[in-house]
Amino acid sequence: MRSETEADERLDRAFLALADPVRRGMVARLSRGPATVNELAEPFAISKQAVSKHIKVLEAAGLITRSRDAQRRPCHLEPAALEALTGWIDAQRLNTEDRFRRLDSVLETLKEKDQ
Repeated sequence: MRSETEADERLDRAFLALADPVRRGMVARLSRGPATVNELAEPFAISKQAVSKHIKVLEAAGLITRSRDAQRRPCHLEPAALEALTGWIDAQRLNTEDRFRRLDSVLETLKEKDQ
């Protein structure tokens, strides 16, 4: 039960982090490879301080990590976190598709009875 709650909390933090278009843009950029703060900031008309705050939110959500490379601190996408999100989304999609298949079956049965 506890691990399920922790997993739900991680999903909540990740989805909340991705609710912001700037952070989604940063994740999209990081999907092409590591990037520095300056590289992540480039497409956005926001301050470096705002970029740093967005990075901290993504880090807290477990979506990105940072490493140290001499003076550089590149950001990296965390694939396992994205896999958890897509796994949850896929489960919801499969449940919905199953419900629609059952509804289609019921409708087809009713249609056959009417004929």
